[in-house]
Amino acid sequence: MFNAFLDGSKPAIESAAIANCCGLDAPEDGLVFPPGSIDDVPTLARPRSEGGVLDHKGMVEVISCLREDGTQIDHDIRKGVWVCFEADTEYLKNCFEEYKVVTDPSGRYMVNYKRWHLIGLELPYSVASVGIRGEATGAATEFRADVVAVAKRDLSAGELLDGEGGYTVSGGLRPALLSVRNGYVPLGLAHQVKLIRSVVKDQAVSWDDIEIDPTTSAYRLRKEVEAGVAP
Repeated sequence: MFNAFLDGSKPAIESAAIANCCGLDAPEDGLVFPPGSIDDVPTLARPRSEGGVLDHKGMVEVISCLREDGTQIDHDIRKGVWVCFEADTEYLKNCFEEYKVVTDPSGRYMVNYKRWHLIGLELPYSVASVGIRGEATGAATEFRADVVAVAKRDLSAGELLDGEGGYTVSGGLRPALLSVRNGYVPLGLAHQVKLIRSVVKDQAVSWDDIEIDPTTSAYRLRKEVEAGVAP
């Protein structure tokens, strides 16, 4: 689990869950991990056409708490959660100004954040919600984002992939349509499977690159999910 955080697999998995639950898009080339503090989030989480890092509006992204030189950023969001949204009316923009909330320079994008994510205390509420009221705290509504196996180094035919947190592959977030179209292997099925073709570093592993048992329940379920993605 710890390794999966450090190599980006865990953030990719969480971002895919959010995208599929909330109807958001995944970046085509994976998460960017721009460095920034909480106050920087509304400036970063804008489309590139407006000075941010997103391909377009309505996307998931992860903000890094470290600068490119490895130094720590003060007032970071590392242990918390956030959402950035845009004021689509002048009234809302004025509200941002009146309440003195954190916005981008234009005053149109605001970040709403929770400084700490106390999962050990919060999880029981989700369990109770499901068990007592039959209400899920979140459920996927679409297959919009996928986490594919990406080579951590140059891999040779005959090697065994060791899955999440291992030495061979990490998880890279991709749009589901792109993933299915290119035949990428999901990270969850990249454990103890043998490569039959070499894969270079930073390249996504495809079905044609591996030898896998097509009779397993996990593989069949994956193919059922893929069948529901428009070509």
